[in-house]
Amino acid sequence: MTQPLTPGNDFCTEAEVTALVHTFYTRVRQDEVLGPIFDAHIDDWDKHLAKLVDFWSSILRRTGRFSGTPMPKHAVLPGLSEALFQRWLHLFRENAATQSNQVMSEHACAMAERIAQSLWFGYQISRDPDGLAKPLGQD
Repeated sequence: MTQPLTPGNDFCTEAEVTALVHTFYTRVRQDEVLGPIFDAHIDDWDKHLAKLVDFWSSILRRTGRFSGTPMPKHAVLPGLSEALFQRWLHLFRENAATQSNQVMSEHACAMAERIAQSLWFGYQISRDPDGLAKPLGQD
């Protein structure tokens, strides 16, 4: 069972976070569905990966290195669907399962679920502010 994240948890290294992010986005870029979507919106993968490492380091190691607001950037993307968010989560879980530090992977998967859910809610609300947003996995 996942222990709650608290400041000072030392269950992963920066190198492990970097490996998690880089191996995951290698899978995303190779994915026949997600790869073209990401490639259409990311001009500089090195810069984007560095930002993603900062993001996940802030979440998993409490480094505070990430500053930004991912929601508006995702909300304006055209044509996203629940299936795409589910596919992203599936790839994330598969990738996390291959990492040597499974404590980190467990925490990362829990956070990825929350992040995907939040982005999906935000995406739906940006499209239909008066509608009811549906959680992922709820037809």
